[in-house]
Amino acid sequence: MASDGPATKRSPRFHGRVENSGRLCDADGCFGDGEFRAPNTDGKRPGFDGPGDWRWYCLDHIRAFNGGYNFFAGMTTDQIEAAQRPLAGWERETRAFSATPAGTPKWADFVDPLDAIGAKFAARMPRARADGRPLSDADRRALKALELDVDSDRRTLRARYAELVRLYHPDRNGGDRSHERALQAVITAYTHLKGAPAFA
Repeated sequence: MASDGPATKRSPRFHGRVENSGRLCDADGCFGDGEFRAPNTDGKRPGFDGPGDWRWYCLDHIRAFNGGYNFFAGMTTDQIEAAQRPLAGWERETRAFSATPAGTPKWADFVDPLDAIGAKFAARMPRARADGRPLSDADRRALKALELDVDSDRRTLRARYAELVRLYHPDRNGGDRSHERALQAVITAYTHLKGAPAFA
């Protein structure tokens, strides 16, 4: 059933047009916009080693190209039959799943000038203390409970503990017992950290 509303413009993604590309049509003598990509029949064809060479045409010339294009041009009968099989291409072994592990690249083979890979993993790694003292996972959880930085010293630890006890203790906030769980977490974290090697 046709819609009574205005026709919506189709996305270029679905009809192959690349608008405002700035290219001219590759057809001889045509100065139209080259908005449609077509394989270059005289150049390298798309395949495992890359996308191949492309030409760009206006709408009229891409229609003419499509009308005369033959994907199987230059292939033998056996090659055509092989390309038309339902599972064509699936029997090839990919590099990632090679039976010979020695053929796979090593991390040292990759060049990462922008540190895109290293930065991603560095962000996940917990930051070490500036003084080099190691922190256990329990130390880090306790620091998080007290909302302290990993480089906090023993004096900062005591000051933060006193601040939070004044904030959460019922004797200091008018008998309000709604913060007892938070107070207990603060006491547990401080008790752990004051005996931790990083704060000795």
